Amino acid sequence: MSLTIKETTDCWDFLKNTELPVFIYGMGDGALKIMAVFEKYGIPLAGFFASDEFVRGHTFEGHLVHTLSQIENIVDDFAVVLAFAAGYDSIYRRINEIAARHILLAPDVPVAGETLFTYEYYLENKDKFETVYNMLEDDISRQTYENVINFKISGKIGYLNDCTSPKEEVYSSIIPIRENSVYIDLGAYNGDTAAEYAEAAQGRYRHIYAFEPNPKNFRKLQKNTETLENITLFNAGAWSENVTAKFTKGSGRMSRASERGEVETALLSVDKAVEEQATLIKLDVEGSEREAIIGAQRHIAGEADVISALYHRSEDLFAIPLQLKEINPDLRFYIRHQLYIPAWETNLYAVAKK
Repeated sequence: MSLTIKETTDCWDFLKNTELPVFIYGMGDGALKIMAVFEKYGIPLAGFFASDEFVRGHTFEGHLVHTLSQIENIVDDFAVVLAFAAGYDSIYRRINEIAARHILLAPDVPVAGETLFTYEYYLENKDKFETVYNMLEDDISRQTYENVINFKISGKIGYLNDCTSPKEEVYSSIIPIRENSVYIDLGAYNGDTAAEYAEAAQGRYRHIYAFEPNPKNFRKLQKNTETLENITLFNAGAWSENVTAKFTKGSGRMSRASERGEVETALLSVDKAVEEQATLIKLDVEGSEREAIIGAQRHIAGEADVISALYHRSEDLFAIPLQLKEINPDLRFYIRHQLYIPAWETNLYAVAKK
């Protein structure tokens, strides 16, 4: 089987060469990252717009922020660049409604690292992408993999619309929860994924270990898991060994290790922190997945199933599956994308031979 990549023009090259004025939809860190790439590519920026409730005379980076309707009344046609993440139905529908009227692109700007996912980047790593594609177990995984790569190159959200899968299938069919299971949640945030696991397991798990480095998130984790039995919480991140690092202070999911971080935080090797063999490890650690995998090799080689985010770094789509395959060659691999723009809910499911 061969991977089919239809998109050969990067979204950045399209935006540089289009005759349409380009407006950024949204403000904040996402817009700043996109503006930095605009400057690198020489892409002219016509302005910003935001949802009505966020406008009210706001300016951003020296630009007056408009509503979409204001721009539509002034400009006949234009291109829209999405600068924020959409993970719930109402805003997802709103974005698709705009895409039906205007060219709308959601550029793939990595959460961690500086490498942009361009067509040239795909070609440089084509053999690795092909290897992972041929490791995948089912047609849905292969189609999802193709669509996500095509999206990352082009920014066209239709590719994500066409490969979105329901979250409910994870524990019902892809990774059924084993009896007397041990779940390790790396990047536990506020306890939402630990609670999902406990509910899916219907209480028939042996133990949950949850790691969360951010102090504010950790307090939420403590509060939200008070009713769960047999759970151990670590106010720490996951790494290849036991060290300390500085983390950013923000309380969202995006808190991560950074040289400019404000909070000194413990990072732990899972192999050293958790003695009993895991049956499932979840990794969503904001770009530190590969280091965390190194620190959990004993558990993975011991036939733990793995759920890993594949969207923090451009290389994640091939580097993480190949790393896991090297640790346990018998793993079976699936990929699903759940409702999100950009491709931030694209996850790998590595299932151990039972």
